[in-house]
Amino acid sequence: MSRKCVITGRQSRTGNQRSHAMNANKRSWKANVQKVRIMVDGKPKRVYVSARALKSGKVKRV
Repeated sequence: MSRKCVITGRQSRTGNQRSHAMNANKRSWKANVQKVRIMVDGKPKRVYVSARALKSGKVKRV
């Protein structure tokens, strides 16, 4: 399973790392997702949730 937030859908992004000479190397930015227990369909489940969703109160830990 990929590290993707089940609430907001945030996941890793890709792009280029640029040097001063503008040489391009592929790189990725990892999403800040935490594995937490939340209520899913009335049952506690361990899923990946983004730190932003946790901080804003979109989900409640069990």
